[in-house]
Amino acid sequence: MTAPHLLPAIERRDRLVRWLVDQAYPLWWQAGYDHEQGGFHEKLDMQGRPVAAPRRARVQPRQIFSYALAPALGWNGPAAEIADKALTCYLQRYRRPDGLFRTLVAADGSPLDDKADLYDQAFALFGLCSAAQLLNRVEDLHPVAVALRDQLRALSGHRGGFAEMPRGSLPLQSNPNMHLFEASLAWEAAGGDAGWSAMADGIAELALSCFIDTGNGGLREFFDADWRPASGTPGRIMEPGHQLEWAWLMLRWGKLRGRQDALEAGLRLARIGEVHGVDPARGVAFNSLLDDFSIHDHDARLWPQTERLKAALLAAEVTGDAGWWDMAVHAADGLQRYLDTPVAGLWWDRMTPDGRFVAEPSPASSFYHITCAIAEMDRVIGASLD
Repeated sequence: MTAPHLLPAIERRDRLVRWLVDQAYPLWWQAGYDHEQGGFHEKLDMQGRPVAAPRRARVQPRQIFSYALAPALGWNGPAAEIADKALTCYLQRYRRPDGLFRTLVAADGSPLDDKADLYDQAFALFGLCSAAQLLNRVEDLHPVAVALRDQLRALSGHRGGFAEMPRGSLPLQSNPNMHLFEASLAWEAAGGDAGWSAMADGIAELALSCFIDTGNGGLREFFDADWRPASGTPGRIMEPGHQLEWAWLMLRWGKLRGRQDALEAGLRLARIGEVHGVDPARGVAFNSLLDDFSIHDHDARLWPQTERLKAALLAAEVTGDAGWWDMAVHAADGLQRYLDTPVAGLWWDRMTPDGRFVAEPSPASSFYHITCAIAEMDRVIGASLD
């Protein structure tokens, strides 16, 4: 018999999966992929039409990841074909001769910005892992990822984590390290070499010692060259979405390594995000706090809602506390509001402090957050029912 506290979460899971499988996956393949020139579009307008715009490197591997999840969630569309086409286009257009990935190209693939951004390299590693598993290409894609990982270590490795490129650029940031952490855990799970575990461990230790404030337990965004909080307001910023996203990653790593300190840190981050970063009037997580937990930016983008859901789900799994399931249900309800759009399969990206959605195109970059959250909900509920 299903535990009563799981029933509301199951109802939300089923609704989100149906939206993803029946509406979002078909729409973002049919309209969100450029079937003439290749690659994914940056945005779809609220009528579901592509918006002409330069194409950021980070969007392509995020979309590959999203479609790599599709078969397990029940979509019968051509996920492998999509990933294969998108990967080929991505490697041809964004990979520089030195093996790093440029940040921006035009719709026809011609380079617009040849800079190699650390954040984009993180998603290159992540997308390669997703494609390798879906397409059974670990043997030829893993060496590409290892070469990039080792080059990043040589170019920007810094105290277990990674500095901005070129070396010496400031401020240093926790956010790219978070996505490198995510990519290293993905490759570790996919059977990659020991270097991925070492990379994950280095970033986790840096988070515990520097990113996470030893006083209030919150995670900071911007740092000086020695991983001390940056001066002024930037060094005080704590984004609720990143408290929750790091919570999910630290809980994963803590479980894998048997590290109680990481589990405690992850749960503390999840509580900070939930208690201080969620507006009770709107029922959604907002953009940013300062280190005294006062509100810094009260707009509420879509992506923190997905991280709120993931953190609550994993906290429920780790602790067995039914209270986290209640939080997961509230997070799912908050996310659902962003998915109720004139054309099914799109999403609103920004909510104002008075609860209105901004009428603007749906950014493709958010699909990664949405699919990851729904997949995690499906996994945790499935494990709880076994």
